[in-house]
Amino acid sequence: MKFDERKPAMNSSKECKQFTIDQLKVKVFRNRLELGQAAASDAAAKMRELLAKQSQLRIIFAAAPSQNEFLDALCKAEGIDWTRVVAFHMDDYLGLPDNDARRFSSYLKEHIFTRVPLGEVLFLLSPNSPLTQKVPAAEVISESHDECERYSRLLKTASIDLVFMGIGENGHIAFNDPPVAKFDDPELVKLVELEERCRIQQVHDGCFETLSAVPTHALTLTIPALFSARYLYCMVPGPTKRDAVARTIHEAISTQCPASILRQHHHACLYVDFDSAGNGAN
Repeated sequence: MKFDERKPAMNSSKECKQFTIDQLKVKVFRNRLELGQAAASDAAAKMRELLAKQSQLRIIFAAAPSQNEFLDALCKAEGIDWTRVVAFHMDDYLGLPDNDARRFSSYLKEHIFTRVPLGEVLFLLSPNSPLTQKVPAAEVISESHDECERYSRLLKTASIDLVFMGIGENGHIAFNDPPVAKFDDPELVKLVELEERCRIQQVHDGCFETLSAVPTHALTLTIPALFSARYLYCMVPGPTKRDAVARTIHEAISTQCPASILRQHHHACLYVDFDSAGNGAN
């Protein structure tokens, strides 16, 4: 089915359409600002609901320009006791200095981690040294594996409540690109080589000036790690994501489009705008 073949559910003045595909709820908005504000409103409401029942929340955050409006609105949401929130982030590059603004940890510090009084922030500490296909460095691989094990232990100490995420142009979630994505991955965190289309997206997003500047490897939470969360909020605005959104919704569920697995989560919501949804959303 296409977007225009579904009857819209008008639930708010800004939301234009809502439908469900398999178990995935999809909400369509006119633009990325309305998308981000609505997703933040939904997420904040869930956070307040859960904090009324439990002493702590454990949340995994994505770092990407697609999250800008959502994170800004979430920081401004009222009635959230951030001091009872433990924050994780889901991936980061190898080979960038600790203070490099292009690190995902740097993005999250700027956009949320220093803007709200979080109880604890648990950073994924990816190695500063690069890893190339031609000259694999044993010490970098060893350091990466040690960090994957450390972060996995942190993830396992208690259940994950919420994941705030996006979808890549190649359909990836976190850095689980099609060649390395596994729905039944035995690991929670792993070292991966980035697919070229994934690296090109970083140039499209304005994070790097050229493809050659984009790191070739990263550490990422795996799909089972993300899927273990009780609630998933997935924000995907912009025309460069149109193909990925269509594949997520319409294609058979497979690792050829890793995001398609979202359709099997019991509490996942995909937020798109007219640009990412395509002409059928207008």
